[in-house]
Amino acid sequence: MVAAPEYPPPHPDPLRPQGRSGKRPERLSAGEARRAALAAQGFAASGPDAVAATDLKRLTRRLGVVQIDSVNVLVRSHYLPAFSRLGHYDRALLDRAAYDGKRRHLFEYWGHEASFLPVECWPLFRWRMEEAENGERIWAHVDDARRNEPGLIERVLGEVRDRGPIAASDLEDGTDRTGPWWGWSRGKRVLEYLFWAGRLTTATRRNFERVYDLPERVLPRAALAAPVPDKATALRTLLEMAARALGVATEPDLRDYFRLRPQDSKPRVAELVEDGTLLPVTVKGWEQPAYLHKDARIPRRVEAQALLSPFDSLIWERDRTERIWGFRYRIEIYTPAARRLHGYYVLPFLLGDRLVGRVDLKSDRAAGALRVAAAHAEPGEDPASFIPALAGNLRKMAAWLGLERIEVASKGELAPALRGHLSATV
Repeated sequence: MVAAPEYPPPHPDPLRPQGRSGKRPERLSAGEARRAALAAQGFAASGPDAVAATDLKRLTRRLGVVQIDSVNVLVRSHYLPAFSRLGHYDRALLDRAAYDGKRRHLFEYWGHEASFLPVECWPLFRWRMEEAENGERIWAHVDDARRNEPGLIERVLGEVRDRGPIAASDLEDGTDRTGPWWGWSRGKRVLEYLFWAGRLTTATRRNFERVYDLPERVLPRAALAAPVPDKATALRTLLEMAARALGVATEPDLRDYFRLRPQDSKPRVAELVEDGTLLPVTVKGWEQPAYLHKDARIPRRVEAQALLSPFDSLIWERDRTERIWGFRYRIEIYTPAARRLHGYYVLPFLLGDRLVGRVDLKSDRAAGALRVAAAHAEPGEDPASFIPALAGNLRKMAAWLGLERIEVASKGELAPALRGHLSATV
């Protein structure tokens, strides 16, 4: 058996949770579970005065995966987790981390969904790439290319090899858009198959369109040359990463982090319990058994303030979010406007260790305005206790996005008070 690469990196990391001395708990209160989850996700430490590339690298290694999403009504989702945890930072730092030569320490692949992953994780996903190459667990229209277009696959791969980085629109048949799959061309489906299989990766993006190249021309040599663990070892490592990033979690929570199958996850979780990496605990109010990572911190207080992306790893598993915070959250992008409860692009607001409200936000770049289309408080929360903090976080977001003002519409019970506070404190 080939050993898995050591993860996280074995150097001091001020963001990494440290174990507590003394006996580990066998039972957690609901508040302790909330604080363990927040600490594991990086919300228990204050951000640096000025965010550097090393801060972003530590954070992405700590999270293990950052989901990518194309919706740009506010800002693309993958930029938000670092802002929520570190504060005002230059978004170009993330672009360089993902696409810029020697400074690259992230790569794109199917981690949770489409994701940024630390480059040292490349060997941990080779099993998924091999399964994809054989048509396992890939989208039907991508598998259609594998089954029906073997000649085109080799021609496209040769074209990338000869021409260098290309996008689907660069291929000769790139505009041949047929079928029900988002208008994808034959060339795009072939490129995506090669991406799933690990034979191509993302070199960069042009206006968010993926540009593909050979991994050996894009990724660090050390990542490609690292030993590839067997599948069981890779799965165990991924689950340990998930447990470290979640703090306390059920087995379904752990498997969801990297979208693993139950039959793959359950035996590996049992092994992590046996070797002491995961500690079985009961959590008040949780029906399922839970596991605490052996190095998890459970702070006595968490004093976080953050607006969260809908695709933030703290809340992306909706059942877990409701279980921990009593916060029922659903994406309403595809819901007809008249049936939306809270809005199109809704960000939960974290205050301390509670999710106290939610705001529907839009960047009106032409007008230089951050638009609050709706603002709602959670049941039982006193708006007066968090309106000033919410207003302050909206100001910080507007400044980060280069927007000059904030405009609050009338929808939602928080809207009048929020608008009044922003007007009174300009």
